[in-house]
Amino acid sequence: MEKQLHLNLLTSRPPMGGGLQSGSKMRMGPGRKKDFTPLCWSQYFETMEDVEVETENGKDQFRIYCSGSHGPVLLLLHGGGHSALSWAVFTSVIFSRITCRVVAMDLRSHGDTKVKDDDDISADTMAKDIGKVVEALYGENPPPIMVVGHSMGGAIGVHTAAANHLPSLLGLCVIDVVEGTAMDALNSMQNFLRSRPKTFKSLENAIEWSVKSGQIRNIESARVSMGGQVMKMEETVISTGVSTSIEGIIEEEEEEEEEEEREGEGSNNKRLKEDDKEVKKESVFTWRVDLSKTEKYWDGWFRGLSALFLSCSVPKLLLLAGVDRLDKDLTIGQMQGKFQMQVLPQCGHAVHEDVPEKVADAIASFMVRHKFTEFKEGYLC
Repeated sequence: MEKQLHLNLLTSRPPMGGGLQSGSKMRMGPGRKKDFTPLCWSQYFETMEDVEVETENGKDQFRIYCSGSHGPVLLLLHGGGHSALSWAVFTSVIFSRITCRVVAMDLRSHGDTKVKDDDDISADTMAKDIGKVVEALYGENPPPIMVVGHSMGGAIGVHTAAANHLPSLLGLCVIDVVEGTAMDALNSMQNFLRSRPKTFKSLENAIEWSVKSGQIRNIESARVSMGGQVMKMEETVISTGVSTSIEGIIEEEEEEEEEEEREGEGSNNKRLKEDDKEVKKESVFTWRVDLSKTEKYWDGWFRGLSALFLSCSVPKLLLLAGVDRLDKDLTIGQMQGKFQMQVLPQCGHAVHEDVPEKVADAIASFMVRHKFTEFKEGYLC
């Protein structure tokens, strides 16, 4: 079970008890307070906009964050439950390395994207979404595009490339998702999701949990990306200190009313009971995406992924957090030179958040090697 949790490829690495993970950037000098204050997207991206696309059900809006005006486009696709903000620190780093443009998008049902059919997050639907967003941005003649996807986003990127939704595709980079280990990890996914906190008292509290649990090992990245994973909601709190939903309060009151009618005490006693309770609303943060309800799509995201990845004709890069993630098909393909692979140890599943500099170096070198772009003047690779 522990091995399967370590190979979790839908969301970030699960908690490993209390304390800090090995290699975590949480370590600071004695007496220094750790800062979990949220950071704004504008410190990392130049613009934010909502792209409107036509669908069978009407108009959908996809939130995107962009930087740059020259060079090939890096189209960044986040993992399950995450958002485009998970690419924030990486974007600022890659921008210092090479000449490029960055487009990071919130996928369907994630982040601040708003679609008519939130329930359909199949690989086919999300792959089509990506093609439509690119068409809305660039028309019929899009610039050269390299897709970079993490976990679920990596799988969707492969489906997008294989279905030829991006005719100007230059290359494909998949981060820490392999069919074999992903399929193995699905068996333990629900247990992991149940182990996470359901709510947080503040965004700072959510950021602190993400770092201390090992979900994100880089404090700076956690401070900007967790805002895309959780959202504020109102929770009803009664004087007993028990928090319930509004529906729960209504059900409780209805039960009390029925009991009072049976006892013939009337509305006066009802008002007395209500007076004994102090009811107030407090803001809490909860997950934007209920990943447990997406289980029916997991198999479709990952099954057959290795063969699809190998079938893509563009240059390919696979970045992994551990060599043990490589399955048989990819092992053979790697030996045959069908793709470039690099292992980035001492990081969790959220590779691009934990070690954004190393991921940026790997992708920049890959793109320059294939002559997709050039290093920026003054950058020493």
